Amino acid sequence: MAGNDWKMASVSQICDIHIGGTPRREEPSYWGGSIKWASAKDVASCGSRYLQGTEETITQKGLKESAAKLLGKDTIVITARGTVGAMCMLPEPMSFNQTCYGLIAKPQVDPEYLYYALNATLKRILTLTYGTVFETITIKSFDKIEVPLPALKIQRAIAHILGTLDDKIELNRKTNETLEAMARAIFKSWFIDFEPVRAKAEGRDPGLPKEIADLFPNSFEDSELGEIPRGWRVKALPEIIDINPLRSLRKGEEAPYVDMKNMPTQGHRPSAWILRPFGSGMKFMNGDTLLARITPCLENGKTAFVDFLSEGQVGWGSTEYIVFRPKPPLPEYYGYLLARDERLRDFAIGNMTGSSGRQRVPANCFSNFLITAPPKEIAVTFGKLVSGLQTAIKVKDEESTTLAAIRDALLPKLISGEIRVPDSEKVLEEVI
Repeated sequence: MAGNDWKMASVSQICDIHIGGTPRREEPSYWGGSIKWASAKDVASCGSRYLQGTEETITQKGLKESAAKLLGKDTIVITARGTVGAMCMLPEPMSFNQTCYGLIAKPQVDPEYLYYALNATLKRILTLTYGTVFETITIKSFDKIEVPLPALKIQRAIAHILGTLDDKIELNRKTNETLEAMARAIFKSWFIDFEPVRAKAEGRDPGLPKEIADLFPNSFEDSELGEIPRGWRVKALPEIIDINPLRSLRKGEEAPYVDMKNMPTQGHRPSAWILRPFGSGMKFMNGDTLLARITPCLENGKTAFVDFLSEGQVGWGSTEYIVFRPKPPLPEYYGYLLARDERLRDFAIGNMTGSSGRQRVPANCFSNFLITAPPKEIAVTFGKLVSGLQTAIKVKDEESTTLAAIRDALLPKLISGEIRVPDSEKVLEEVI
């Protein structure tokens, strides 16, 4: 069926629309329950089709005695104030605050199709905002937002095509979470908890191949950090990590730029980067780690490992980054795993200076951060283990970037009817 045969329908015609609410903060019995309660921030930072988690939860009492509503699976939640137009679907019953609307599709509309159709009309949604301090849309705005409405069978076919691409992207994301968790677990075991040494000292099997286990001592010695593996050394961080190493970019030279908003709070790769003439900012190369040093970005976990540049290429970004580069024999990924470690992050947060709301970490404070440096053989072995994990993460992420580009190209053409479903299914067979 050609797209010009499809009727148009306003969102208010094909959905039941609900606004969220917030239980009173002063009443502790309303908070910390079993009901997930989403804010606009949760929705905007979701990063996938389905909202998996929320920062806060409420109780049944908080739900009952407030304007909050519990809406079911496949409800579409859209942000209506501040960051307008961020969207996700609920994988289970959840509640949300008054900065969001919940859209429940009527029987003639497939919820997943509606989610994609709304994404295709996002520019229209953004033209309906008003407000001087915060951009806002109201329930009446949905009278003016129209989406094409083909037969339900075609809606489901379109949703299947786009959803299959999103499902693969989500699978890659979960795989990368697992791979990074493995790398972080090895880092913590070897360099924070000294578990292989502890196991050998206690006569236990360290659970490592013999050639690796033999690299670790079987006893500890005292140091200013307490007990450390015998033969290891306590050093100040700048002795093993170059902090803000020198990189060269000419003023006005076009180079990859990473904006703070695209820095990940979880995972090591930025969500996007663009080419931009160099002005003023921190410069970096592949193998560097970027650590946000300003509040609240540091507390929120904005940290990235640089592995998306060409060989020898220099990128740049905010002056609010601190750049780590491990010194040999430590592997490059060690810098990223250290930057994600709780002890370093607590130290950085504790050394913030400046006025409230604009506090930042001075790079020179890390001269006072002491760390246990492993011998060369263990550092090199660790690098061989984690480099494979880091490379696998990169490959999965690049695949997801390609799939997202295909999805974003297909989305408006499928929703408008410009491309027919059978043609899109052929594309899907080729890429999945």
